[in-house]
Amino acid sequence: MSKRKYPTEFKLEVVKYYIDEHCGYRETARHFNLPTGDELVKKWVKRYEEHGINGLCKNLKSTYSGDFKINVIKYMNTNHLSLKETAFHFNLGHHDVVKRWQRIYYEEGPQALYEERRGRSKNMSSKHKKKKSSEDSKKDLIAELQQLRMENEYLKKLNALVQERIKRENKKK
Repeated sequence: MSKRKYPTEFKLEVVKYYIDEHCGYRETARHFNLPTGDELVKKWVKRYEEHGINGLCKNLKSTYSGDFKINVIKYMNTNHLSLKETAFHFNLGHHDVVKRWQRIYYEEGPQALYEERRGRSKNMSSKHKKKKSSEDSKKDLIAELQQLRMENEYLKKLNALVQERIKRENKKK
């Protein structure tokens, strides 16, 4: 199901109709023939009441500072808000943004929110990665081989000591 985009003027017209005509969300949705029903009208009205016409405009800001992200997460935690309520309060486009910031905050720490994570990383060279991974695997294999050799030597010495002990016990008898 594709999401329809509505111009700001249309959203404002719907909100004004809802406020001026004193009718419900469902009736307003029916009047404007909105396929999503009353949820969309409710969302637009709440955004308008909280943020004015800016709440109805498409959020063009796509980058936020690390401090802003941390403040959003702290505000959500201290006020015990849901992801949707937090996104609504800060006039963010969608609650998935807050969800992503929250995951980064708890998994990687607050400092990770200062990193820019969009687009390709600057050191994207597939050849370099293959070399590095093969070198790492060679080092790992050599380390494992050395470990196994040490274990083998240890077991041989242990076996020799056990055999010597058995011989001594047999001689005493």
